[in-house]
Amino acid sequence: MGFYLRPQTVSDALTALAGGRYTVLAGATDHFPARVLTRPAEDILDISGVADLDLIRIDAGGIWLPARATWRAVIDAGLPPFACALVAAARQIGGQQVQNAATVVGNLCNASPAADGIPVLLALDAEVELARLGERRRIAVADFVLGNRRTARAPDELVLGVHIPAPALPARSVFEKLGARAYLVISIVMVALAAEFLPDGRIAAARVAVGACSSRALRLPALEAALCGRFPDPDLVQPDHLAPLRPIDDVRASAAYRRSAALTLLRRAVTSLSEPGCGPT
Repeated sequence: MGFYLRPQTVSDALTALAGGRYTVLAGATDHFPARVLTRPAEDILDISGVADLDLIRIDAGGIWLPARATWRAVIDAGLPPFACALVAAARQIGGQQVQNAATVVGNLCNASPAADGIPVLLALDAEVELARLGERRRIAVADFVLGNRRTARAPDELVLGVHIPAPALPARSVFEKLGARAYLVISIVMVALAAEFLPDGRIAAARVAVGACSSRALRLPALEAALCGRFPDPDLVQPDHLAPLRPIDDVRASAAYRRSAALTLLRRAVTSLSEPGCGPT
């Protein structure tokens, strides 16, 4: 059994990380279930007691999601319409017990290709804030997630949280997920779409991301360009827009099915932009 440490301040956590290699945990909803048959040997840094990392902030500059912010906290936070996709994803991650404990940052740092939160954070142009003793930095989510279970976090760094910038224009976002059932399931495909709108209803800017179709969630720049300057229309989404994706065959779906499903979900997401409300509840 490894060493277990539960600091009460960010400073104490950073001091510990500077002196050794720790696996950082908050909700631990993925970590321990994956180790049911093995005795964990790694040293654990449990940040669930760090008070400064739990409160979501919403202001004119955007949304701050600290490292301990749970998916339930996201659902209850009253986020603005431009972040509706994040609320929709939160409602589809696990059951209520998981939502009460699992964190947005944990989902991001786990860096699974099927992590539901990552396409949303990509579409919302989010940045990750990291700290080590005497230094802080911010990095785009697109640069933070490097591949399957790999991130840009150094061993002596702690992810303090995620910042989602407020859009310059009125905006909406949409999240669509396909699994073998509606809830309590690992995604086969998921898509997130965020769009800013001109006064006449045309799309001024769009960001589109697809998960579970490559070793990490990816943006689709060709589709984003095709949507700009146009009214929301599902026919704007074409198969060649999915060219960056590299889906695989596995127990949940074939690569061909994933690609076809991604096309359908993207068209559904574009249609949802012109509908009232914030997406699935």
